Amino acid sequence: DVLDTAGSGAAGGMGAALMAFANASLKPGIELVLEAVKLSEDMQQTDLVITGEGRIDHQTVFGKTPMGVAKVAKQFAIPVIGIAGSLGKDHQAVYECGIDAVFAAVPGAMTLQQAFTDAKVNVENVAENIAQLWALKG
Repeated sequence: DVLDTAGSGAAGGMGAALMAFANASLKPGIELVLEAVKLSEDMQQTDLVITGEGRIDHQTVFGKTPMGVAKVAKQFAIPVIGIAGSLGKDHQAVYECGIDAVFAAVPGAMTLQQAFTDAKVNVENVAENIAQLWALKG
C-alpha cells in the first residue's frame, strides 16, 4: 500500500501518486544529490568535513543534508563539523548520528535581518575558529 510508504505523503501526496500510477520509487533527495556529485569519491582524500544548514536542531537528524554528508564521511572515518546560523533545541542529537561538533555562526543576539546582512563575515569567523582548533591537532 503506497499510503504507508515513508515519504509518500510529501509534496501533497505526489510520492504516493507517482508510486501508484507511474511505478516510481521514492528515494531521499539527499541521497540523489550525494550520488550526483559523487561525494564518496572526494572523501578518499579528505581529513575533515564541514557541513551546515541554517539551524541545527533535533530535526536535523531526520534526513537533512548535514546528516547525509555525515553518513558518507563516517564510511571513511572522517570527522564531521556542523556550522549553523543557530543551534536549536536538542541539537546534541546530531552527535549520535555522525556529526562530531557543531558551531553557531551568529556570535550573539541580533535581529534576523542583521544575521542575514552579516552572514558572510559570521561564517568566515566561525570557519577561522574551526581552522585554528583543527591546527591544534598538529
